[in-house]
Amino acid sequence: MRLDVAAAGGGGVQPAGQAPLPGSSAGGVEAGEQGQLLPGSLAFCAVCCRFLDVGACAMTDRHVQDGADSDSGRLSVSDTVRKPKPWRKLKGMVCWPPCVVSFRKRCPWVQLAGHAGNFRAGGAGRVLKRFCPGEQRCLERLECDVLRPYVPAYHGLVEQDGETYIQMEDLLAAFDAPSIMDCKMGVRTYLEEELEKAREQPRPRRDMYEKMLAVDPAAPTPEEHAQRGVLKPRYMQWRETLSSTTTLGFRIEGIKKADGTCNTSFKTTRQPEQVAQAAWDFVDGDRSLLASYLGRLKEVRVTLEQSEFFRTHEVVGSSLLFVHDRSGLARVWMIDFGKTVPLPARLTLTHRLPWLEGNHEDGYLWGLDNLVATLENMLRE
Repeated sequence: MRLDVAAAGGGGVQPAGQAPLPGSSAGGVEAGEQGQLLPGSLAFCAVCCRFLDVGACAMTDRHVQDGADSDSGRLSVSDTVRKPKPWRKLKGMVCWPPCVVSFRKRCPWVQLAGHAGNFRAGGAGRVLKRFCPGEQRCLERLECDVLRPYVPAYHGLVEQDGETYIQMEDLLAAFDAPSIMDCKMGVRTYLEEELEKAREQPRPRRDMYEKMLAVDPAAPTPEEHAQRGVLKPRYMQWRETLSSTTTLGFRIEGIKKADGTCNTSFKTTRQPEQVAQAAWDFVDGDRSLLASYLGRLKEVRVTLEQSEFFRTHEVVGSSLLFVHDRSGLARVWMIDFGKTVPLPARLTLTHRLPWLEGNHEDGYLWGLDNLVATLENMLRE
C-alpha cells in the first residue's frame, strides 16, 4: 500500500524533479525497462508498469513529439518517432498490444507516499515491490479472506538482481488516464512498538526538529529549541495532530489528476469542510463519480466488519486508493500492509474505539465511518 502507496507510509504525491517532501524519503520517479528499479509507491509504480508508461514515457523528452491528432486526441505509433534508430530501441523495450495508444502529451512522473527504491516494473498487469515479510504474510492471508476483492492480487515472490520482490496486481491496468487519490486510514501511522523502541533509546533528532520547525516554528518547546532536536515519539505524535488523522481518523496524502496536476498541500487539512473541498476538486464536481466512490466505500466497510483478517490485525499506515477515469469507472482498494501486524492471542479490535497505548486500537473503521459521512454530506448539498 504509498499508490502502497508504499508499505511504510509517510509522504504524499510528489512531482518528479522536486525535493522529497518533509517526512518522506521519496524522490522523483525515473522510468525504465521492465525490471528497472522504479522508486515510488504502488499506485504510481503501477502507472509506470503499463506498456506505454514504461517505454514511451521514458523516451518522451527525446523521441516523442508533443503533437496529437486533432480529431481523436490520440497519437499513432508513426507520430511518436523522429528517427528510426530510437524507434528500434523503443520497440525492443516495450510490447505494444494495440497499434494506437492514447495519452495527454507527456506522462508526468509522480510519486505517492512511500519510500524511494521499493518498486520495479513487473510483467503485464503486475508490479514488483521490495520484499517485506510482514506485508507478504498479509497479502497471502488476504488471498483467502473476504477482503480479497478490495486488495491487490498477490502473485508470489520473484528474484531479480539478487533481491526478492513481492509480485502484485497493477491496480491501474483497467483505467485510461486515471485520477488517483491516496487516503491514509486510522488515527495513527506508527505502531505501538515503534514508540516503545524509541523510548528505550531516547535521542533528540535534529532532522525531526527541522521538519517540525518548517511546519510550525512555535511547535518545539524551549528545551527542544535549545538542544535543536526532538525525540521521535514526540515528533510522531505531534505530526498526527496537524491533519485530519486525529480529528477524523483519515487524511488525504495526495491527489494526482488525469491532467497531470498534483496536490500535496494536505498536511494541515483537518476539518470536514476542507476534506470535502479537496474531494470535489478530485472528482471535478462530478456527483456520479462521488456516488460511485460512496457505494464502493460502503461495500468495503461491510466486508471489513465480516473479515477475520481485519478483526485479528492492527492495521496501521494502510491507505485507501481511489482511482477513476473519464469513462466513469471508479474503484477503491486497500493498499500498504507493511505495518499491519497480527494481534496478540485472544485479542480482537473494534477499529472504532479511541486509541490508548496498549489497547492496539487503530481507528480504521472510525475513520472510514467519517469518510463515508463526509461523502454523504457532500451529496446532500
